[in-house]
Amino acid sequence: MQMREHCSARSRNGKMAADLGELLVPYMPTIRVPRTGDRVFKSECAFSYDSPESEGGLYVCMNTFLGFGREHVERHYRKTGQSVYMHLKRHVKEVRGAAGGAIPRRRNGKVFLDLELNRDFNGDEYECEDEAKLVIFPDHFEIPLPNIEELPALVTIACDAVLNAASAYKKQEPDSWDEEIQVSKHARSLRQQDNGVRIPPSGWKCQKCEMRENLWLNLSDGAVLCGKWFFDGAGGNGHALDHFKDTNFPLAVKLDNITPDIADIYSFDEEEAVLDPQIAEHLQHFGIDIIQIQLNGTDNGHHDTDNTNNVRPRVSEWEVIQESGMKLKAVYGSGFTGIKNLGNSCYLGTIMQVLFSIPEFQRAYVGNLQRIYDYSPLDPSTDFSTQMAKLGHGLLSGLYSKPPMKSELIEQVMKEEYKPKGISLKMFKALVSNGHPEFSSNRQQDAQKFFLHLINLVERNSVGSENPNDAFRYLVEERVQCCQTQKVRYTQKVDYLMQLPAPIEAASNREELIAYEAKRNEAEENMRAPPEPVRARIPFTACLQAFTEPENVPDFWSSELQAKSAGVKTSRFASFPEYLVVQVKKFTFGVDWVPKKVDLSIDIPDFLDLSRLRGTGLQAGEQELPDLTPPIVLPEDTRGKKGSPEIDESAAMQLAEMGFPLEACRKAIYYTGNMGPEMALNWIIAHMEEPDFAEPLALPTFMEPGPSVASSGLAATPLDSHPPEESIAILTSMGFPRRHTVQALKATNNNLERALEWIFTHTEREEEETSDALSDMADTTEPNDNDASGPRIKDGPGRYELFAFISHIGASTMSGHYVCHIKKEGRWVIFNDHKVCLSERPPKDLGYIYFYRRLSSS
Repeated sequence: MQMREHCSARSRNGKMAADLGELLVPYMPTIRVPRTGDRVFKSECAFSYDSPESEGGLYVCMNTFLGFGREHVERHYRKTGQSVYMHLKRHVKEVRGAAGGAIPRRRNGKVFLDLELNRDFNGDEYECEDEAKLVIFPDHFEIPLPNIEELPALVTIACDAVLNAASAYKKQEPDSWDEEIQVSKHARSLRQQDNGVRIPPSGWKCQKCEMRENLWLNLSDGAVLCGKWFFDGAGGNGHALDHFKDTNFPLAVKLDNITPDIADIYSFDEEEAVLDPQIAEHLQHFGIDIIQIQLNGTDNGHHDTDNTNNVRPRVSEWEVIQESGMKLKAVYGSGFTGIKNLGNSCYLGTIMQVLFSIPEFQRAYVGNLQRIYDYSPLDPSTDFSTQMAKLGHGLLSGLYSKPPMKSELIEQVMKEEYKPKGISLKMFKALVSNGHPEFSSNRQQDAQKFFLHLINLVERNSVGSENPNDAFRYLVEERVQCCQTQKVRYTQKVDYLMQLPAPIEAASNREELIAYEAKRNEAEENMRAPPEPVRARIPFTACLQAFTEPENVPDFWSSELQAKSAGVKTSRFASFPEYLVVQVKKFTFGVDWVPKKVDLSIDIPDFLDLSRLRGTGLQAGEQELPDLTPPIVLPEDTRGKKGSPEIDESAAMQLAEMGFPLEACRKAIYYTGNMGPEMALNWIIAHMEEPDFAEPLALPTFMEPGPSVASSGLAATPLDSHPPEESIAILTSMGFPRRHTVQALKATNNNLERALEWIFTHTEREEEETSDALSDMADTTEPNDNDASGPRIKDGPGRYELFAFISHIGASTMSGHYVCHIKKEGRWVIFNDHKVCLSERPPKDLGYIYFYRRLSSS
């Protein structure tokens, strides 16, 4: 009987295998095995933020390896005809915490997906189990996996390769994703003993020997012990490692290397350096505030602790900006979705939160969501409009910002322990940072530079469609005066951001600052602890006054004198934008070439009237400078002969070592007349967002006069500038229509080589259509808009109301943390990565970038 049943089972299995083989035969040509270089998206949908943890799971196309949520897989099937998908689903179950005070541990069930867990249960036990199956469309026929015996060999190999593929982002960005230090698996579930241990700011020694170097603080019980050969090679007796073997307390931080921006953390269990996203909280448990207490003294960390106990530290920038210590009420729903920090990605998250609080961006991307999705390319992960629409929908739909429903989670919310997930912008970051040396890294970046970078991407991807940049774009009137002849030149340039000076000399507490500097210098000379820092308080009116003051024009060439002369420049608004972005110039470069932040506060007004800063143009009695371009000045030994211009290569290499492209550094040195790296660095900062920033230096050889000051980057290019006739003649002699060549030269800043490439990539018919589209757009603008060939400007009154600001915490743009506050429905809301709460005390005086909206005329 048993033999008969066994034979019957084998017969059924053989029949099932044959049936599956026959079922898959028509689709075999479309099933691929991932090759080297293929990116497998098995953790995020290309059109939404659905993942295997979402209710509907994730469908991975077995041909393109793109991932799709349940609502979007049908679109991909209809567009491509691809029928076979792998459905991935991760089931996460909560389990009650361990009894008896034992440290709860994660219990994995059947887990075989290379996925990061997208949720945090704050140390409670949980189980996760992964499920995979093949799904054949349109009938949704399902084949559970693994099913090795019943599937054709090719299908089995392809399924195994997809399940074991590394992260799509690691494959795309090996330099910035593969090599980075990873977050410790113990970081979020670390239990710290409530034993009353408090670590003093100095004077440490190992608890088991007299070592005062290479000391490590165990983050579980506060034990201070010496290291050994591991991690940094420093000497010691290995007591920190012995302590781990005795207690299983896994994480330790090196004491003499803790700053507000960095901490060396080692995991004994994982046997490697790790990251701890909660390091500030873990250190605070032992009385260490990484902002207020500087653990970096001299004499191996020895200070006079009698003095430190008498110092009353001020409330730190870290606490004020994040509103620490206050019971902030979490908010959920549409417009209140947080963004997960990928590791120094808060500069990106804060900018995107503010942009998608602006109606123009909401309409352009979320309002056109279906059209954008329907016309997206076969690989939507590489399409800017698709990813912007996806991000906007993720932030505004409320699908990823739902309040906790279970009683235990509601209890955690009341205890301020619940941490909402937020959405992860890995796909978006990979796209917008692709090819950019700074933003593609995993280092902290300047939010202002990223804002301009994104504006540039929006500009390039909005030709012929609604351009939300119209809300920010305005014209600047620049008045340059030759000090010797008193003649002037008025030019206009497009801008998107107002840079507001912060004159320290105008601080209202100037005497206090002078006294602090004297005490600080005295402390340095006597090797004592520095005094409590003093923050400069600068009136906003002083900042506006500094903005209006004339500034010297370096290397000014007077067209009246036909020679270099002294010149001054003043800037005014030729138009006022719908939304005004104001950056406070808080950062300066130190002697080590690292941007450092000046500690200051400004009484930023809620309402702003800039009407008096509107430009007036050429005034009665003013005489204009002749419209002549300066000649190219070449070194004597290169005049009249071909070859590269003389460039101080050592200065260029010095700039390149700071991370800038070498060719950009060479151009900066050339255009600033070999006047040194400091002058060249200013040129680099002013031209980083230009499309040809990193292209090699190309000097014109087709005419005797050189490029104008504007085209060389020393001033703005006039909006009404006409391409040189010599350049037009060269291109028209090749058979191209004059109108087309003029458009090409204007689009490429009169660069012949790039203009020729532009002509071949833009047919005349396409340009006519674009011009017609621009003309139609121009018809809907304000009366003060430029003509269709110029930039679209929405001019209006210069009266504004503050609605958002971004704050930076830390000493440099290259480190620290960003937080943004946005006014919604009359209440200020704080967006701190994935946490979104009602703000109690918005720190408007400590902001870095401010966003104002125009007040209605009524």
